[in-house]
Amino acid sequence: LVDFSILRRTWAYRRADFLAVAATILVTLGAGVEAGVAAGVIVSLLLHLYNTARPHVAEVGLVPGTHHMRNIRRHKVEVDPGLLTLRVDESLYFVNARFVEEMILERIHRGDPIRNVVLMMSAVNEIDFSALETLEELNRRLRDAGIGFHFSEVKGPVMDRLKRSHLLEELNGRIFLSQYDAWCALTGRGDGRSGVEGTERARQAP
Repeated sequence: LVDFSILRRTWAYRRADFLAVAATILVTLGAGVEAGVAAGVIVSLLLHLYNTARPHVAEVGLVPGTHHMRNIRRHKVEVDPGLLTLRVDESLYFVNARFVEEMILERIHRGDPIRNVVLMMSAVNEIDFSALETLEELNRRLRDAGIGFHFSEVKGPVMDRLKRSHLLEELNGRIFLSQYDAWCALTGRGDGRSGVEGTERARQAP
């Protein structure tokens, strides 16, 4: 028996899950259980690739009176017109790195007086070689435009691999232990640690 109520529940919760479940049920009814399961797996993989190619990227600002950085679309936060901070909520691969690069360049070409760009990497677990090359090219383009390029909250395993590349040596900016440190250093506000201490601590992040 097929539990059709799951269609209603998945539709309410997440459209992508609904598509996978619907494909599984339809193919199962028409071609059998094995074909239905295979169809569900294929649809799920395709949807995963699509979502990975367009990761959730949030512009963040400082929650007043705290050290917390949150999505400007969801919270009342302080922003600085000269600072663009983007939190990437996905590992960076060949399928999505260009998307992040284009988002940054689009903001700059919009004419905002951006002097510094920070990638907040608290959710980045992996950077593949293609994404690394994209970051290196983005670093060069921002440097040529006179804009600093910084990283914050880089995880230890990710930092270990970045140390084996040329990106850190050529980075037109700094690496900060926390996004609050980056905010304080680049806006001149707050009481965060910045400069060499923050950079060195970030390079050895766990």
